[in-house]
Amino acid sequence: MPLRRPFMPLDCGAMTERSSAADAAPLRLAVIDTDSGFLQVLTKRLERLAWEHRVLASAVPVDTVVAMRLNAIVVDLAVLGPPAWEYLEKLCAALPGLGVVVCTGQSTVAQRVRGLRLGADDWLTKPCHPEELIARIEAVVRRRRRAEARSSGDAITAGEIEIRSDRFQAFVRQGSIDLTRREFELIELLAGAEGRVLEREEIYQRVWGYAMARGDRSVDVFVRKLRQKLEKASPGWRYIHTHFGVGYRFAPEPAVGEGTAPEPVLDALPAAERSAASAESAESAVLQ
Repeated sequence: MPLRRPFMPLDCGAMTERSSAADAAPLRLAVIDTDSGFLQVLTKRLERLAWEHRVLASAVPVDTVVAMRLNAIVVDLAVLGPPAWEYLEKLCAALPGLGVVVCTGQSTVAQRVRGLRLGADDWLTKPCHPEELIARIEAVVRRRRRAEARSSGDAITAGEIEIRSDRFQAFVRQGSIDLTRREFELIELLAGAEGRVLEREEIYQRVWGYAMARGDRSVDVFVRKLRQKLEKASPGWRYIHTHFGVGYRFAPEPAVGEGTAPEPVLDALPAAERSAASAESAESAVLQ
């Protein structure tokens, strides 16, 4: 079946911060859709991100999709007609590592549940903004890549802490530190930097998945909560170090003394940057 649009050539100079949210390399995407207005706007955004992409007017054989070596595919089930469910099931079964996002018209709860249970990673209802679709694609690909890394990666040992990606948790002497998902993603990122200082903006983009808004103190709030849990579970060590005005560095170091107070995160920052502390509980409850 002929393709409506060939893969677009890469233009690395056009890559934006959004593309690095899923990974450093541009993504490879196929879109099965015939909505010309929606595709025109979406294509412009994909070109700015330097993503390689194909627009398909109808379903192509699953073997052809395999040969495309895609990171993700967006499917409008209305374009596929009655065979849509069978095609979706075959696609998800043949490519378990492929991110599948259904972007289609109005649907029932039963239809959405059916699609997700057949293997789709996400479901977005039209009309929708292309930026939201792109963000959902990035999130799906990011989760896929992290799952692959966890399944193949070894545990990280730092001080008294063992970070187990396969279990999405950290342990001290076989006891779980009981981290939330966001806290684990944060410690996994910091520990993986191998002593390098990570700027707040980079941490936010790689953990939350999009650019940090000016004045957002979410990173500081979560670092503070994570540091408190680590030092409660392993009081003889200090793990996360603050580089004021820059970001944070993960490096296990023995505490100077038993009475050593935890290194401040928010308290030593300018007053404007401490405003999140008073609302920490409410903010963390929303973001976790």
